[in-house]
Amino acid sequence: MFQSQTPTWSNMPKTYGLTGPISEDLPEEENLIQTRKLLDTMKSYNVYENNLEFEHRERVFRRLESLFRDWLKEICIEMNVPEVVTEKVGGKIFPFGSYHLGVHSKGADIDALCVGPGFLERKAFFTSFFAKLKAQKEVKDIQAIEEAYVPVITLSWEGIQIDLVFALLSRRSVPDNLDLLNNSIVKDIDIRCVRSFNGYRVTEQILRLVPNVLNFRVALRAIKLWAKQRNIYSNKLGFLGGVSWAIMVARICQVYPNATTSTLVIKFFKIFSMWVWPIPIRLIEVEKCNYNLPFWDPKVNQSDRCHLMPIITPAYPQQNTSVNVSRSTLAILNEEIHRGHAICQEIEQKKAKWSELFEQTDFFQKYQYVLRHVKMKIDIATHRT
Repeated sequence: MFQSQTPTWSNMPKTYGLTGPISEDLPEEENLIQTRKLLDTMKSYNVYENNLEFEHRERVFRRLESLFRDWLKEICIEMNVPEVVTEKVGGKIFPFGSYHLGVHSKGADIDALCVGPGFLERKAFFTSFFAKLKAQKEVKDIQAIEEAYVPVITLSWEGIQIDLVFALLSRRSVPDNLDLLNNSIVKDIDIRCVRSFNGYRVTEQILRLVPNVLNFRVALRAIKLWAKQRNIYSNKLGFLGGVSWAIMVARICQVYPNATTSTLVIKFFKIFSMWVWPIPIRLIEVEKCNYNLPFWDPKVNQSDRCHLMPIITPAYPQQNTSVNVSRSTLAILNEEIHRGHAICQEIEQKKAKWSELFEQTDFFQKYQYVLRHVKMKIDIATHRT
């Protein structure tokens, strides 16, 4: 379980991100009291895994990585790769998304990037490794979706849902100390590999750009809980997904580097209730690379100028994480952020409790018209009989 932690002030850099801090004030006793109250409220929503669940998740991840390494050696032998290359081929799996950020909730998926050597073909991952996974007795509900924007294998391993993406390095081995934040990683490789790499690159960069990772994690857990309770946690439905919320919280951490968790949450609502969209949210000025990869730049790309709520990833090639936001969903997001700000003001005045922030919205009372989307799977053979 992640808890709020006071940073070491003497060692703290003065600037994170694009600007200097708004405030470097240290927490006062009232801020620490509010943080304890916030943590107690969050625990009541059962968002944290217990130790047994956490250890089970870690075991599954280690077993998966071991299986991937074994498969790489097996396929090298099948390809008659020289023994000296096979022995050093390595292979590594990098978690990304909420699991890597350290903010996953009970029963959450694991997003993971499998990295292999450049002499392999991508197809092998979705055929040969897929077959090896399917043969494991612990694996259920496995499916390969090669035609997706980011091709993925989805599966359940001992009850944990896992989404695996795959990328190839432009080298013959995958060392344990591989630094995926080096931009040369995405030079001259398949665009599908670039997209796969960026899931990890973005989440790792976020962690490196906040002054206090533990406070960031607790604040992000609070914002994620609020967004889910208010039915605005969904990229597919035109709201914001996990990466967008993480970037927004990280930006608040950058400008309030010494703040405790409750202050970060309060400032989140204050700052973004005043934000003038479409001014973009950025954590860093991303290095410009001449790798001929598409990246978000409204000065160059006319379509990027139409984005209503740009929240930009901090890794090359930078992308807008909120392209699905429409005028109607932006209005709802703004309404909910203003509601959050009003409640936080009352919390500061001791007129409200944190539980009021997390009250679940009554969807059917709030909206007069609701569109229901039903998906059906039909077995043609059974249907014909």
